[in-house]
Parts: sequence; C-alpha cells; structure tokens
Amino acid sequence: MSEKNNTIFVCSKCDAQYSKWSGRCLECGSWGTIAQEMVDVSDSRSSFGVLDKKLPKNIKGANIIDLNSVIETNLSRLATGIAEVDRVLGGGLVPGSLILLSGEPGVGKSTIVAQMANALAKKSEATILYVSGEESAAQVKSRLDRLGCDLKNLKFVSEINAEKIIAASIQVNPILVIVDSIQTVYSSQVPSEAGSLNQIRACAVKFLELAKTHNIAVCLIGHITKDGQIAGPKSLEHIVDTVIYLETETLNNYYILRTSKNRFGSVNELGILEMTGAGFKEVANPTAVFLEESDRGLAGSVISCIIEGTRPFLVDIQALVTKTIFGYPQRKASGFDLNRLQVLTAVLSKRQKVNLSSQDVILNVVGGLKISDPALDLAVCLAMVSSLLNLPIDRRMLVLGEVGLGGELRPVTKLEFRLKEAEKMGFTRVLIPEMKLDGLAKMKNMEIIKVKTLSEAMDAVAKN
Repeated sequence: MSEKNNTIFVCSKCDAQYSKWSGRCLECGSWGTIAQEMVDVSDSRSSFGVLDKKLPKNIKGANIIDLNSVIETNLSRLATGIAEVDRVLGGGLVPGSLILLSGEPGVGKSTIVAQMANALAKKSEATILYVSGEESAAQVKSRLDRLGCDLKNLKFVSEINAEKIIAASIQVNPILVIVDSIQTVYSSQVPSEAGSLNQIRACAVKFLELAKTHNIAVCLIGHITKDGQIAGPKSLEHIVDTVIYLETETLNNYYILRTSKNRFGSVNELGILEMTGAGFKEVANPTAVFLEESDRGLAGSVISCIIEGTRPFLVDIQALVTKTIFGYPQRKASGFDLNRLQVLTAVLSKRQKVNLSSQDVILNVVGGLKISDPALDLAVCLAMVSSLLNLPIDRRMLVLGEVGLGGELRPVTKLEFRLKEAEKMGFTRVLIPEMKLDGLAKMKNMEIIKVKTLSEAMDAVAKN
C-alpha cells in the first residue's frame, strides 16, 4: 500500500492547523507557536477521509445498550450548607458531577468552596479533598481557620500534576474534590505548558473521567479573562456538567451566583449572598437588596418585578432625562439592554409625542442586576416620562407590561408570582396590561389597574 507525506503547520498552543506558515496564530493569537509537521496519509482512506469498507479484524464493536433495560436511579444530592448555592445547583451537589466555578480575582471563589467543603464534611462525616496549585498548606489552613471550618475530614493536596491528583483522589475516595484552579494543573501526557488550551482541555477530561467512574463530585475553579469569559477553550464549558459564575456588581457586600449551564437543574436560578467576616451567608430577603428603601416621592423612579428562575425580585428602575448640551442626545443604560432602551425611546417619541430628540436619557437598575425581562418595558417608559415631566410616581405602585412598537401593551408571564411578591412587600396597587387574572382573586389588598396602551398607562399614573 503506497503512502505519501503531507506538510502542515500546527500551532503548539491551540493545535490550529494551517496550509502555510504564519508568524501569528489566527485562532489563539500567540506569536511564534506555529511549526511545520509531517502527516502520513495512506491510501486506506478516501479523499474525504472516509474509511474503506474493510476494517481490521482485531477491532471489536462498541457495546450496544438497550435503554429499556437501564434502571433509573434517583439523584441523591448533597446539601452544601448554603441555601443559595443549593438553589443555583438545582437542589445540591450531584455525586459524579463536574462543576466549574468561575469569577473575577478576589471575588471569593476559594471562600465559598471552603464553606461548601466544611458543611459537607460535617453533615456526611465523609472526606473532602482540597487541591491547590496556587497556595501552600499553611495559607489554606489559615483561611479555613478564619472561616471556622472543622479540619477533621478535610484533606489537602498541594500538587499540579493531574495524574497524581487523580491517583490521590482514588486512594482517599472523597465525596468532593476541589481543584483550585484548573489553569494551574497540567497533564504529563500533553507536551505543553500548564494553562494552555490543550492542557486545560486534557485535564478537564481526566477529571470528568474521575467523576463519572468513581461517582465523585469534582469542583473546578476557573479564572476569567479581561473580557469576563472563562479562560481556556470553549470546549471546557461543554465538558463540565455545571458552569457557575460568582460576581459582584455593587459597592455593597452583596454577591450574585448564577449558572450558564446546568445538566441537573435550571439555568435561570439566581443566588444572592452577603460577604461577612465569617464568609458568605444567605440573604434572607433578596428583594430588599434591589429595592430602594426610601418611601419619598422621586421623579424618574418606578418599581417593577422580574423573574429569575422560580424567584421573583422587585427592582427599582431609575431614569434621568436631561437636556442635551452638545451634539447628539446620549442613551446610557446600566443593567438594562441599551438596544431595548433605544427602541422604547423611539416608541415614546413616535406614539406618545414625547420629545426626547434633544434629551439625554440615562437608565439605571438599582442593585446592579443585569435584566433582559420584557416585563420591565412599561416601567422604563414611565420612568423616562416621570423624569422628563418631574412627576413622581407612587412608590406603592407596581408597574408591569411589555411595550410593542405600536404603543400597545402585552401580557407578562408568571404574573401571579410577581403580584404575590408585591403583596408580601406591602404594595397596594399594580398597573398591568389587559389580561385574564385567573387565580388572583385572593389578592384583596391590592388594587389592580388594567390598561391596553402606553397612553392609558400614562393617564392612569397622572391621575394617581
């Protein structure tokens, strides 16, 4: 059988392949990493790389499993001891799952995993293995002592070789392995430096095999890049079962825990935590974090409600409309989609004859939340009108509704959950689009005002 050699150029950092040499890799942006390699191409493959019909006799086919014979097992989750973390995970840690926790430097990733490890060790009396390639044993012990952790069932490994870490995990057989961080770990089977794309991918696959084979929950801590993305290949997020982000948006001690992927639960759940001297603790009333406590009338401030997963949050929408001093009018938004703000501004100008062509519009969501819920459209419009006319809106009124391009109002989803949260917080009135209110007859303490258009909503607010 004849053979021939083809020459290709491969990046040593990301394995990208090119037909000619280049000084800079177009995939990962590294300089001087592209080298020439020879590839053997035999006649056993066609020009499209498809194998011939004749296969070697020593190749055994894969086992075929009949799904009807598979016995379903209930996922026995492990409570982490932090209710907000359990909510985001979908009820707790799943044995045999691979979790990726990411966040900015200093946000508290090591702190929260230490608290999780302590709670699991106390409750289950099982071993927790903490692996760190960035800190020494003395540094980790100092943090655990500061958090008041019981060190009885907590074991520490200071190693960055993936094979040695996996061997130690099999020997100890813990219920949870924490790797801090995945960017510092390397595999001796991959000829590249720790933190490279190939190393991160290879180590993640090895830890995935450890989790699935030995039914051990593995939590990987990952760094992020300057643009807020998880450092490493995008396939890292595909390999793991759950991707969690820990972030802070305000000057307060409140932190937000959210998921972008979860094979064992919802990706829409949101956890609110508060940083204290003894670590993170749950926020008993998350609505108070995003709601201005003052009852004074303030022009440009409207209260609305969003849904994150199964939890409603009351949020304060603030708008500031001022006369443009120079050039084109500015549109700025913090926590709200800027494109959506421009659409709503155009609807107000066209349908309601509200002149915003010479006005700067600045919008802010109190508390630092990033919102994409269309139910806030009406609140944003009324906040802009309130600021423009210097007309305060009642702080005990909840405003909900999606605004169409024709100025019409459309129904919102999960209205019952939103109104029950508003009633619990003491709201007396709610402004909503015209829609069916099945199941809301029990809300006798709230006056429900129904409107069909944006014009009717503005009239209703002006009368009250």
